[in-house]
Amino acid sequence: MRIRDIAFIPLQAPLASAYGMSKSLATARATTLVRLTLSNGVEGVGEAWGPPQANLAFLPMLKDYLVGRHVLDVEHVFALMFARHYHFGAQGPFTWCVSGIDIAAKDAAGKALDLPVHRLIGGRQADKVAIYASGGYLTNDSARDFAPQIEAMAAAGHRAVKIKIGVSPASDEQRVATARGILGPDVDIMVDVNANYTLDTARASIAALAAHGVAWIEEPLAPQDLHGYAELRRWSPVPIATGEALYTVFDFKRLVERRGADVLQPDLSLCGGFWQGRQIAQLAMVEHLRLSPHVWGTGVGLAAATHFVAALPLSPHAAQAPRPTLVEYDLGLNPLRDSILKNPLTPRGGFIATPDAPGLGVEVDWEAVERHVQR
Repeated sequence: MRIRDIAFIPLQAPLASAYGMSKSLATARATTLVRLTLSNGVEGVGEAWGPPQANLAFLPMLKDYLVGRHVLDVEHVFALMFARHYHFGAQGPFTWCVSGIDIAAKDAAGKALDLPVHRLIGGRQADKVAIYASGGYLTNDSARDFAPQIEAMAAAGHRAVKIKIGVSPASDEQRVATARGILGPDVDIMVDVNANYTLDTARASIAALAAHGVAWIEEPLAPQDLHGYAELRRWSPVPIATGEALYTVFDFKRLVERRGADVLQPDLSLCGGFWQGRQIAQLAMVEHLRLSPHVWGTGVGLAAATHFVAALPLSPHAAQAPRPTLVEYDLGLNPLRDSILKNPLTPRGGFIATPDAPGLGVEVDWEAVERHVQR
């Protein structure tokens, strides 16, 4: 069970119509698949966030550390690398790459041991995980395109959804009012600013949205504005969620020490994989905070988040959890989510069944992957 090789596969899928968030619209979806091979031929797959070109530059150094090491020892190797190369910092490609390799290592280890990943990271607490549908994107013609997206959410029966806001408080109120009118009073609506506001503007937006029963406001401020998050959370009648742009448990610790959020949102393909994700989850548990992993990549990242949540303890709850731990399920056009898997994870009735096959429980269609390789 020693690591024989690690390969990074750069993927990009152009989009016919741009969509996205307050800061920018995406014209393509891109990510890096990690393919890790053990000495016995078993392969694991992972996903690393960020521009593939940046990740590829780190691969030779990472392989020098990891090839030849036992697959169950990778977390010790990661700790060594972070300690030795502290000048790199954690906020960037170094951690993206470690994230994808860790996910792939857990997948390979599970396959070699004939165990699903959730058994390797704490055991299965839940046989299915709740999802929220992430959509309501901004487009080049948001006035035309917004309502149809929400109508599709309603037709699909989603009970928890997230929509993009962040253009202005007036626009935010209009979009949420439209969504509430279409979805009705019983659907949880979360909103996502994507860090486009300063504290004063975030307050104005929340004041306009509170009457519509918003379940949380996500990334209302820049991730560096820890003081602003602390002030906003103390004032806000709406729960504050953030964390998709935070790296390792140390970033989350700084936020939590200031009581800057109600919901922590690590992205396993960015924050340090299961290695750091479990430490972030432990921090959330001891501080009695909710957690909801961010997912905006391929079906591999979705599978990782599903195992992650399935293995989380219910604490401080017991049989009756008033709010389930939600996994983000992206509704945007994304050829890299389902088409590269032979058995994509599909929600049913607001839940994804926890895979019980060895590893992540998903099988990559390598012929489909080849069609999206960035040359």
